[in-house]
Amino acid sequence: MRLSHLLVWSISGSIWLGSLCAFADAASAHADAVSSDTVTTCGFCHGTNGRSVSPMFPHLAGQPAAYIEAQLKAFKDQTRADPDAKAYMWGMAAPLSEPMIRELAEYFSKQPAAAGKSGDPARIQRGKVLFEEGVPERQIPACASCHGARAEGMATVPRLAGQHSPYLWKQLKVIQISLRDAPVMQTVVKNLTPQEMQAVAAYLESL
Repeated sequence: MRLSHLLVWSISGSIWLGSLCAFADAASAHADAVSSDTVTTCGFCHGTNGRSVSPMFPHLAGQPAAYIEAQLKAFKDQTRADPDAKAYMWGMAAPLSEPMIRELAEYFSKQPAAAGKSGDPARIQRGKVLFEEGVPERQIPACASCHGARAEGMATVPRLAGQHSPYLWKQLKVIQISLRDAPVMQTVVKNLTPQEMQAVAAYLESL
């Protein structure tokens, strides 16, 4: 009797352990599927590799993870309220959990950044000077002082190198007129002319 009971318990335990492992595998697979689905959803606009095709939507590839995470949280809690944020990102970010936000930030930060594009040489050169030197006599600091010598960004300061020029120009404009709440940047760009913003954007896209 004892031997038969032992066999029954042993078989039952094996079945239970097998079921537990199967459940864990299924849960893990489900988590991976959610992650994959979320990345795919982001990819409709930003590219599954974070390099978007449309200049309406920014490249995410190579952005610092801390910056992506901060922006997703700002979309989710609706503290980033420029028109495109309201139209596109408030709804997209609403269902994201904290772990999903961190996971997306890590994923896109590890993707190879977009390559630069050529453009009008004179405009690019003008933008390069503005980026590297600013305009001291008009209290416009050098962009490179925060964004890095090659606009690579760091921590919560975004990477600008290789970014779509139309997107950069639009963001500079909405920051300048305070439609996007960015106090530090607003003081930096408030005295830039539209032509200077376009030149800086062209230079950054070329990197």
